[in-house]
Amino acid sequence: MSLPTFSVSTTAEEVAATFAEQIRGKNVLITGTSLNGIGYEAARVIAKYANLVIITGYNAERLKLSEEALKKEVPGANVRPLTLDLTSFAAVRKAAAEVNAYPEPLHVLINNAVNSGGDFKLTVDGLESQMATAQFGPFLFTKLLAPKLLASSSATYTPRVVFVSSEVHMWGPGVDLDNLAHSKAEKYNSAGTYSQAKSANILFASELSRRSGGKIKAYSLHPGTIYTNGLQKEHNKADLVNVGVLNPDGTPNSKFPFKTMGQGAATTVTAAFDTRLEDQSGSFLWDCVVANEKVAPHSADLETAKKLWDITEEIVGEKFTF
Repeated sequence: MSLPTFSVSTTAEEVAATFAEQIRGKNVLITGTSLNGIGYEAARVIAKYANLVIITGYNAERLKLSEEALKKEVPGANVRPLTLDLTSFAAVRKAAAEVNAYPEPLHVLINNAVNSGGDFKLTVDGLESQMATAQFGPFLFTKLLAPKLLASSSATYTPRVVFVSSEVHMWGPGVDLDNLAHSKAEKYNSAGTYSQAKSANILFASELSRRSGGKIKAYSLHPGTIYTNGLQKEHNKADLVNVGVLNPDGTPNSKFPFKTMGQGAATTVTAAFDTRLEDQSGSFLWDCVVANEKVAPHSADLETAKKLWDITEEIVGEKFTF
């Protein structure tokens, strides 16, 4: 049977139904699954078929709301909450140890969590919070879970790691490698740092694919512009109004090509399960298809990807090997 052609209007529901057989029996971990977000929507449709969906959040109360909503929407779904604060290495280690103690294998890791906008803030480890959430925390988390992911490999299956990036990576000059370990408030720009964080997602995916030597399939993606909880945060309003995404009153600008929540999560589910991507590890997806030509040069540079990996290893204090 031929597979359907996906497009900008494809929904996560449609993608999950198409690859239901690939999802069945799989255990999937998705970071950042607050209500009214694409991580939650991805979890919702995957939970209809998967053996286990692990959802995460740094706020236990909000995480509980997501868990209850998922179980209500998908009766019988096997959903397990995991408290995860990506801005703390200690918290990441604790969460990873919990996952590694689960009796089930781990087949797919979706790095979806984001810390967008706001004033300059350092984490408990002395790192800028947006980059900590997008790069340093996920790097350590992925590194610590890699053995569990690799253990799910078989003659017919290769584990996947997905990174939810954004077209916003194009809106800046790329990752400032010299400013990662010792970020300065005077060099901080909210929107610019967010652009760097999304660039880091793409570089991490490509380098993970390269260094794993085919043992892990890694992908990054642009989900589209969706009116999620992130866009509704007050501290993001000014930047989003300036670029025309939002109206001055904070509502979506109808002139901008917004997607529905279902359309927004579709590319995430595609990256996690579409069998047509098997030989395209390291690719960047847009509207559910490979779109490497849309990656800005600074985020496609192999040397930059290598340097970011090496610097991140130094920051987290661990080597990521296979």
